[in-house]
Amino acid sequence: MTKRSGGVSRARVRAAWVGGTMLGLAILAPVAQAQSSEPTDRTEEEVVVTAARTVLPPNALPLTIDIIDKAALDQQIAMSGSVTDAVAVLTPSFSPTRGKLSGAGETLRGRSPLYAINGIPQTTPLRDGSRDGFTIDGFFIDRVELIYGSNALQGVGGTGGIVNQVTVAPPRTEGWSGRTLAQVTAADGFESDSLGGKVAGLVQYKAGIFDATIGGSYERRGVFYDAQDRRIGINLTQGETQDSRAHDLFARLGVQLRDTGRLDLILNRFQLEGEGRFVPLAGNRRTNLPTSAVRGDPPGIPAANRAEAASLSYTDSDVAGGNLVAQIFVNRTYDTFGGEPNAIATFQDPAIALVGTLLDQSENRSRKWGARASYERAVPGFEALVATIGFDALWDKSEQRLILTDRVWVPPADFQSLAPFAQANLKLFDGGLRLAGGVRWENVKVRIADYRTLASTTYDGRNPATYGGVSVKGGTPGFDQLLLNGGVIVEPVAGIRAYASYAEGFTMADIGRITRAVATPGTDLSNFRAIDPVISNNREIGVEVKRGPLDAGATYFWSSSNNGQVLLALGNGIFEVQRQRVEIQGLELNLGVRTPIEGLRLSTGYAHLIGRYDSDTRAPDGIVDTDLDGTNISPDRMNVAADLASGPVTARVQTQMYFARNFRGKARPDPRNDFGGYTVTDASVRYQTRIGGFYLSAQNIFDRHYIDYNSDTRLPDDNLAFFAGRGRTFTLGWDQRW
Repeated sequence: MTKRSGGVSRARVRAAWVGGTMLGLAILAPVAQAQSSEPTDRTEEEVVVTAARTVLPPNALPLTIDIIDKAALDQQIAMSGSVTDAVAVLTPSFSPTRGKLSGAGETLRGRSPLYAINGIPQTTPLRDGSRDGFTIDGFFIDRVELIYGSNALQGVGGTGGIVNQVTVAPPRTEGWSGRTLAQVTAADGFESDSLGGKVAGLVQYKAGIFDATIGGSYERRGVFYDAQDRRIGINLTQGETQDSRAHDLFARLGVQLRDTGRLDLILNRFQLEGEGRFVPLAGNRRTNLPTSAVRGDPPGIPAANRAEAASLSYTDSDVAGGNLVAQIFVNRTYDTFGGEPNAIATFQDPAIALVGTLLDQSENRSRKWGARASYERAVPGFEALVATIGFDALWDKSEQRLILTDRVWVPPADFQSLAPFAQANLKLFDGGLRLAGGVRWENVKVRIADYRTLASTTYDGRNPATYGGVSVKGGTPGFDQLLLNGGVIVEPVAGIRAYASYAEGFTMADIGRITRAVATPGTDLSNFRAIDPVISNNREIGVEVKRGPLDAGATYFWSSSNNGQVLLALGNGIFEVQRQRVEIQGLELNLGVRTPIEGLRLSTGYAHLIGRYDSDTRAPDGIVDTDLDGTNISPDRMNVAADLASGPVTARVQTQMYFARNFRGKARPDPRNDFGGYTVTDASVRYQTRIGGFYLSAQNIFDRHYIDYNSDTRLPDDNLAFFAGRGRTFTLGWDQRW
């Protein structure tokens, strides 16, 4: 099945099986080549989907993947600001981003996506800090692979899908080469504090079997302004991308050990931190006045995110006639949450300071390391059957501390995942029929020592905090389960096919939120069912037509999880996890047409999602009776875009229409959280010269004023979290490959 998310750039794609989960891959239109800043005499390029660990033709698999290539990614980042924003804009079933450093509540198909870099998971499995979309600068990303639906592709995570960021490739030619970029961004009023800029560069060198790529980037973002020329509010705790600075150092060192075998070492260090020059100014939800910001000195350390990663991989396309991929990696992240001007009730402790006077802030710390390996080949004597075997291992150690008083909020937890898998793909009737299926045996253990909760353990938004920390007995809960997948593809005529599939995935519940909120003395985590994993599934049927100028597809999917995860607001800006049955279904439609006008392509994408959960917390009956709210599911959306490629000029105009939604059900959702909907249009034009490409991009070109989806659908009494969307913003830039 092919996705066309209202303007995702396209290139010819090869599909593959990964980790015992099926993927379907898109065939993308050649317009992306015309947008590239690197000249090429090819109109199509074959791309191997690295998230897919086995190479099969695209019509061999019954699920879907989108490819956002380098040209389209750079174009979207210039308009919207980050890789996460680019993915969200181009993907109708992805939630609108918050425009903040935190991606909490951003979902794909109504469930959390797994962010990865070269297949390495960025998500912290036990305490999700929601910073995993900001661990590398987009300058060093060659393409983004989007995999839809629950699956066990990379083990833990990915119940909504996978966002895999593939880093820049090694140099192909002998000698020196590279790329440089410089750009400036400003609101349409050109306020001085809205000015931002970015410089980046990389140098590549190849000599015989050795090659190296080394680069760096620095970005300074100014304050964001809405369409009414007011500063957009600052979220001190969760963190901001506005009024921030970020830098990234990247290196890739490679050795071609044999004609078919290559060794790669990839290093990356990314850091984004707030400037700390503004404090929030409360808005007024009753009068529709958004939260703003004024100059001030926020308490504590500004919110920040730091990610350090190293990986060593070996790939060989001819090991005993098969393809081998092996990788080891280590990853370390620090998610620093900012302080608030007023003392947070949850952090109060009368043994340290007078209640209501203690200021503090928290930091997630995570270190993960792991290994992944897979081997695939056609079965000797039965070449129509391709088999894949592999093994994944992941260890993670996480905690959340209060950094000003050095207290533990979320106790240290050790996570271990060991997972062998096997997969098979059978080609029948010369490819007119394909059968695919496999299994992954996931073995997980979590180890938590005895601990004591904070002195303040609960706060319901109305009553003062409840004091007296609770002693909790640690334990080693775990589970092992076979995760299955299977599917069938029918392609009676070249370019027309249909498929049906089933795949299971899993993720850990946010154990950090759960363990820090334990309120019953003597709780034994070994028997604490609230920390059981979320097992979800994805059932999907789809059709695809790809003939002549037409590129169209339709997908219907439905998924469920008996012990799902729902985030509910406590009323104090902190969310708790509820474990309930969740059911989600959706329809995705995509259409792309090459017009008779040379170089002009029109495209549209539509997503309709319905999500409900069982709201009976005391005696769950397994019947879903209440709509998932805006914290847990995205609105219905339509994307419309026009792309033009004519000689040295490329241009794009795109519109995202987010449709109004009301939330109803047995739990009586607050009607103030109903979503009003809005429409945003962006545009970009680029002119390629001998000295590089010059581009001008504009976000929200009609300067539409709106309240962002996340603010409009949660915390109806919080006037400090009522954020407007970004107004018209310009980016002028230049880049050059040499």
